[in-house]
Amino acid sequence: MQAKLDQYTAEINQFTPGTAEEVESFRIKFLGTKGIIKDLFDEFKSVGPEEKRVFGKVLNEFKQVAEAKFEACKAQFESSASTQKLDTDLTLPGEGIELGARHPLQLVRREIVEIFKKLGFIVAEGPEIEDDWHNFSALNFPEEHPARDMQDTFFIKKGGEKGDIALRTHTSSVQVRMMEQGKPPFRSIMPGRVYRNEAISARAHCFFHQIEGLYVDENVSFADLKQTLFYFVQELYGEGTQVRFRPSYFPFTEPSAEMDISCSICKGVGCNMCKGSGWVEILGCGMVDPNVLENCGIDSKKYTGFAFGMGIERITNLKYEIKDLRLFSENDVRFLKQFQSEIS
Repeated sequence: MQAKLDQYTAEINQFTPGTAEEVESFRIKFLGTKGIIKDLFDEFKSVGPEEKRVFGKVLNEFKQVAEAKFEACKAQFESSASTQKLDTDLTLPGEGIELGARHPLQLVRREIVEIFKKLGFIVAEGPEIEDDWHNFSALNFPEEHPARDMQDTFFIKKGGEKGDIALRTHTSSVQVRMMEQGKPPFRSIMPGRVYRNEAISARAHCFFHQIEGLYVDENVSFADLKQTLFYFVQELYGEGTQVRFRPSYFPFTEPSAEMDISCSICKGVGCNMCKGSGWVEILGCGMVDPNVLENCGIDSKKYTGFAFGMGIERITNLKYEIKDLRLFSENDVRFLKQFQSEIS
C-alpha cells in the first residue's frame, strides 16, 4: 500500500490542469465515490491490527493532500473565469432597468390628499367590512332606504348582535368611527375602496374608490363648505374651472347639494363626457345632519359640520380623459405605462 501512496502522491504533486474539465476529472479519479481514495480505504480494512495505526494516519494525510490540490485548482479556474467574464461584460452595453408606473387612481388620490392637507385635513382609514350601524343606521339611513336592498349592497351576514354585516358602500363609515372615538374639532379626509352590487360597464363597477371629507367644529357654515370645495377644484383642475352647486338629498346631510364643474374636456361646449351640458358632476356634499352628530355622541346644538364625498374614478376620468373605468382594474400594462411620466 505504501508504494501505491508514494506513486499517487507524486502524481498529485505533478498535476497541472489546463482546463476546468481536467480539474473535474482529477476529482472523480481521486475523490469520487469510485475513486482511488475510496479503493485505498477499502484495502485498508484488510491491513493487520498492528499496522492500522500507522497506515491510517498516512492514508488520511494522503486524502488531505488530494483534497487540498483539488480545491486549489478549482479556485484557480473559478477566479480565472470570473475575471474573464468581467472583462467581457465591460465591453457589452448595459442592461436597462425598466421603470414601473404609478396607477392613475393612485396618482389622483395622492394629489387630492395633498390639496386637502394644505387646508389642515388629516387622513383617516377604516375597515372595508362594516356592520349596519356604521354603514347605515348612524348615518341616518331609514330602514326602508333603497341602499339597504340587496341590489345595492354586498351583504356578508344578515342579522346578529351588530345587525347586518356587509362590504362598506361608502367611506362615510370612517366618519362615524372618528366621531364616536374622539371629540371635535374634526378635519379629516377618508380615502378607500368601496363596494356596490352593480352591473359592470364603462361607467360603473362593483368596486370603486372614494375620498370623503368631514369638518366638525363650532360655527361651521355652508359658506365654509363652498369655499373649501372651490379651492379644491381650482387646485386640481386649474383656476379657470367654473363651479356650481345643485340642491340634492342625502340621508346624512341637510341641506345637501351636488357640485358640478365645467367640463375640462370640451371646455363647456358639450361632449359625451358631459352629455352635451358643459357640466360634469364630481361630488356630493352638505351640512352634517344633526341626527348623525347625536348618533355619534356630539352635541348638535354646540357643533356643526360639513361633509363631502367623491369617486376617484370620476375625477381620474376627467383629468386624463379616460372613457372606460374598467381599464383601471384590468392590469393592462399598455394602459398603465401611459402614466410612467407621472412618477415623482
